[in-house]
Amino acid sequence: MFFMKTSKVFITEKELEWQPAGEGVSRQILCYNDDLMIVKVKFEKGASGLPHSHPHSQCTYVDSGIFDFFVEDEHKIISRGDGIYIAPDKNHGVTCIEAGILIDTFSPARQDFL
Repeated sequence: MFFMKTSKVFITEKELEWQPAGEGVSRQILCYNDDLMIVKVKFEKGASGLPHSHPHSQCTYVDSGIFDFFVEDEHKIISRGDGIYIAPDKNHGVTCIEAGILIDTFSPARQDFL
């Protein structure tokens, strides 16, 4: 029998701990099932999400801050209200210019985060 991993239905920010995700970077896993995941990622000024790729589709929304983001060979400065789509297996990374929060969504869920 197949059992799907899922988060609780309602998740409040207060009940979640920040998990370390690199120097100056921490994350909260908000909600998920096997097919979809939402993760809040907090960056201190100067912190980086090192270049990497993964087999998941990713959409990112900038909740606050300013970031220098790259996907493959394209760089762009993004800020509050902006979004990014990253296709599976595309090399990408980010450097935080002004402290802030990114909201990442992944499909399927990042099992390595759980």
